[in-house]
Amino acid sequence: MAYPTAFALACLGLGLGAVQPAAAATFTPPAGCRLEMTVQNRSCTVSQHYRCDGDAPGDQWAEYFSREGATYRSRIDAETRWMESSDLVNGITDRLDGETDPASLTELLATGRDDFDFWTNADDGQRLRHIGRDDLTGETVDIGGVPLRVTRFRLRTFDADGNLLIQRAGQQFVNEENRRFHGGIETATDWTGEVQETNDSPVRFSFPGDPGFGSITPEYDCEVLMTRAGRIHG
Repeated sequence: MAYPTAFALACLGLGLGAVQPAAAATFTPPAGCRLEMTVQNRSCTVSQHYRCDGDAPGDQWAEYFSREGATYRSRIDAETRWMESSDLVNGITDRLDGETDPASLTELLATGRDDFDFWTNADDGQRLRHIGRDDLTGETVDIGGVPLRVTRFRLRTFDADGNLLIQRAGQQFVNEENRRFHGGIETATDWTGEVQETNDSPVRFSFPGDPGFGSITPEYDCEVLMTRAGRIHG
């Protein structure tokens, strides 16, 4: 499911901002949890994917790191429903708070299309509605031996009064075996008309015993982001 990303949170005033330096070079999951996969992504992020014994069967977590440290954590269920997410900079957590049409990875894989319509509620009282759809394109790509099915998605996010806040559209990847989505190339437009294009595609997958497993240091596109920042602020 095309769940809200860090950019979507930033558009709502819950952005990343300045973060504290990372305290360690490798990721240690919480007690009772096991790290299953590390993914190096475009846009200078690396994500850690883990499962915890105390969660419902099929639930899984992802925690994202920039060069400055941890920025974002989310939990999905076996159908890739967005259960909760936390901005690790400002500490605000959003949780699922009602569904008109729950997301279903099973339906997407069986029919090639899945529509979803759900609400989230944040710690600060902000309640949002997310309406969208995912479609399989029929394409499959292989990244380091991991087969990924290509999807197209559209997502609109509204406030509690029905005002459109964010529109997102683009391409993502779905890992059928691990039952989760990975980012891709997308365009997002916020309520002010500001447009941002991002590429969060996975570049390298690492599993237990592989080089880079557990690394919290992003490796791809970091120089590009630093150059852009220099042009903006220089």
